[in-house]
Amino acid sequence: MMDKSPSCTTVRSILGEVSRITYENEETGFRVVRLSHVAGLDRQRAVVAVGVLPPVGKGTRLRLTGQIETHAQHGERFKVTSAIVVSPETTEEITNYLGSGILPGVGPKMAERIARTFGDKTLEILDEDSSRLREVKGLGEARVQAIRDAWAEHRAHANLALVLNSYGIGAGLVAQIIRVFGDSAFSVVQTNPYRLIRAVPGIGFRTADAIAKKQGLPPEHPERISSGLLHALSREAEEGHTATPRQDLITRAAELLEVSRSVCDAQVDALALRGLVVDDKGEILLETLARAERTVAQEIHRLLSAPRHPVSDVAQRIAEFEARAKIELAPAQKEALHLVADQKLLVVTGGPGVGKTTLVRAILAVLGKKELRVQLAAPTGRAARRLLEATGREASTIHRLLEVDPKTGTFQRDGETPLAVDLLIVDESSMIDVELMASLLTAIPSAARVVFVGDRDQLPSVGPGAVLGDLIESGSVPVARLDTIFRQSETSQIVVNSHRILSGEAPGGSGGPEGEFFVIRARDPAHAASLVTELVTERIPARFGFDRLREIQVLTPMHKGDAGTIALNQRLQAEMNPSRLAVRGIDVEFRLGDKVLQAKNDLERGVVNGDIGEIIAVSPEENTLTVQFDDADGTRKVTYEKEQLKELRLAYATSIHKSQGSEYPAVVVVLLSQHFVMLSRNLLYTAVTRAKKLCVLVTDQRALRVALAETRREQRRTRLVARLKEAARG
Repeated sequence: MMDKSPSCTTVRSILGEVSRITYENEETGFRVVRLSHVAGLDRQRAVVAVGVLPPVGKGTRLRLTGQIETHAQHGERFKVTSAIVVSPETTEEITNYLGSGILPGVGPKMAERIARTFGDKTLEILDEDSSRLREVKGLGEARVQAIRDAWAEHRAHANLALVLNSYGIGAGLVAQIIRVFGDSAFSVVQTNPYRLIRAVPGIGFRTADAIAKKQGLPPEHPERISSGLLHALSREAEEGHTATPRQDLITRAAELLEVSRSVCDAQVDALALRGLVVDDKGEILLETLARAERTVAQEIHRLLSAPRHPVSDVAQRIAEFEARAKIELAPAQKEALHLVADQKLLVVTGGPGVGKTTLVRAILAVLGKKELRVQLAAPTGRAARRLLEATGREASTIHRLLEVDPKTGTFQRDGETPLAVDLLIVDESSMIDVELMASLLTAIPSAARVVFVGDRDQLPSVGPGAVLGDLIESGSVPVARLDTIFRQSETSQIVVNSHRILSGEAPGGSGGPEGEFFVIRARDPAHAASLVTELVTERIPARFGFDRLREIQVLTPMHKGDAGTIALNQRLQAEMNPSRLAVRGIDVEFRLGDKVLQAKNDLERGVVNGDIGEIIAVSPEENTLTVQFDDADGTRKVTYEKEQLKELRLAYATSIHKSQGSEYPAVVVVLLSQHFVMLSRNLLYTAVTRAKKLCVLVTDQRALRVALAETRREQRRTRLVARLKEAARG
């Protein structure tokens, strides 16, 4: 088969004039244009340029940085990495520029008249004294004003792009800024670029701060201090905390901003007055997170306070289920069934092998009468698919259950339009962050029964909060704890070692070749990376027959380092998928057949953070690729354009945090001293319990010892326990 991949040369800079626009996408800024009069190449020739470009018209002069590449199907083209619009100089260039369509109502003939009137001073006059357009023959007052307004808007956008390009902000983000702020975009960047942070996804504090410094805003400008404080709180939320001690926040912000603590202290109160943060007994919360915690506490109290309708004949129903299923439930499971039959809301928690899935099937059998409206849900598509496979009943993601509006990210199901459900069972509840839990609880009718199933010893949610643990710790919610390992699980080395880890004991490896848990010592990160590559590509497939792409998953605590996700993905991609049909992302090459992970929620296209899929189509010419995702919501094919590639990561190796809610036939876990800042007992436990049939732990003695001893690292600061107790007291 012909190799259609491009070959690239060194980075270079060229100057050319747009002669034709072949393709453009205003949303992403991706364009394919033909350039003539090109300077900067070895010989004069027309060039096809592809990439994210500012809005251009025929005659626009561009200075481009990028690479010449030769594609077997599409031929030679210039792949753009950065672009700047260059002002035209000669009368002919100015005519072509103004007549290219950049100004509404100005065609080639009118452009020629304007340029002939003012010559090479045309652009200068348009910038500084556009009222002189009245000197152009045939231009009435209304048309003069329309051209003046259009030129002012065009120039503001061009200047904005020029300013922002120096900060690494590409045409796609510039287009978003213009869409959000319209004609005032340039003024916002000049006077208060910190507004970009909250209004435009992709613009962070450091970028806005760099722009502000360039614009001359003083270091103690109130907006700068406020934005620094909000940035520090957002970083805390990214670490999972909803609340930060006031003095800790002030210290961090003062260090970040290089200003006095007193300046930051005063601005905390100003933010509270503006309703952006909440001071809860010396703990500072982002208002959105404080509201979510209040909602969770209030809704839990509402559900528990609603009239109960206990189910009769529970013991008889349990006996009938045991007879049909030919099993004997453990006492804790029977107690849980009595609780869910009597209570409005129940939390079921326990580790692997203790019968959580069996209990869910029993709940459905004991309570799930034909006339009862039952819903099963989980936080992710992969977790929902596992629930479907375990119960034989339809299960959905929480987002789908709540009928998310993909354009706004809001839910159609809420307190005004609640779920049509009598019994709701939510699995993998440890993954639910505080904001999603608030939305879910709000949509549950008071008459419904709710069962949250989860393992509180796993890592908490990727998003802020530790909701499952807080519900249990508060003592305000009925809890059923399953802790008896079933006989069929007692021989599972994965289950046994998981419970050993929870007790602070080192896991034991298998003694023979047919075992399911192995511990392999690594000398250093480079040795560990070599071991992982060999295990995934050769040893595990040869001995156990697992498909190395679809059934083996590498898990590691960190992204950086020789044994981090980035380096391991590069090694595994090179070994497992040498395909040269590829699209280049920001810092990674995506190839046909690659396993990839969605790194952020994109509800408009139906993919959420943590979804894993396979690249099934690649178009280097258009810089697009298509990924197929399989989960309980069905098989979905999602196309990614250039600007959306930043949402994808290679997934041969993923972080342990991203693996939550998933289960794989075989797992290779990397745990090294290099990962010291991340090591904890919960982390190791979560990684090991992702394995269904085989777990291989690549580690060193010190890392294992540190992980087993560290029990506080995953603890999160929240105010939910206190709020739940307050709500319970009325």
